[in-house]
Amino acid sequence: MSSKSPEKVSKGKRGPDFSIERSAGGLVCGLDEVGRAPLAGAVVAACVFIPEEHLKKKIWMKVNDSKALTRGVREELVVEIREYSSWAIGEACPREIETINIVQASFLAMRRAFDGMCGQFGVQPDMALIDGHIRPKFPCAVQAVVKGDARSVSIAAASIIAKVHRDRMLTEMAMTHPHYGWERNVGYPTTEHLEAIDRHGITDHHRKTFAPVRNFIEFGSVHRQLSLAV
Repeated sequence: MSSKSPEKVSKGKRGPDFSIERSAGGLVCGLDEVGRAPLAGAVVAACVFIPEEHLKKKIWMKVNDSKALTRGVREELVVEIREYSSWAIGEACPREIETINIVQASFLAMRRAFDGMCGQFGVQPDMALIDGHIRPKFPCAVQAVVKGDARSVSIAAASIIAKVHRDRMLTEMAMTHPHYGWERNVGYPTTEHLEAIDRHGITDHHRKTFAPVRNFIEFGSVHRQLSLAV
């Protein structure tokens, strides 16, 4: 392992850089997920490996945590990110989320993204950088990076790919389920979404174990509090 500090930021660039990737050594990929908190839709993860020959592309100076970017900027960046990296997307559907819980479903989506990237591009990473503080089991070394999407370009690029994919998915779902405003709230529990559930009910895309949806199923309203009585 190199002694270079992972906290060091490249001169002239604010935000994520390649310090953590370089300190790890070998082939290093980054993973991130989006969609843990929404009431509807899949949780989506992406895995990104940036080959040595593309590390100096100017695109990486623009990459940042997807939450810090506008939708328009993410849509522009994702085109070049996909062009200059090996990448794949993994999903875990609402039924899987209900069965194994959202944390494990997020890990499942990450593993599917990792396996997809390895299989499609023939890459075998030595280490996977995972955004967050928990390390899922992978067939290579895993490093959990707190606030990784603001520190590692590979993780930040994965966050953009995953976010763009999920936003497009929810926008497409909104075409057949127009009442919930998914093209705007992407499944999150906004006032618009909650009021639509009370008015129109739930769909197969909703996560039935999440409290507002579960409240509607049991009590007919997303706002009804679950009884604590035994």
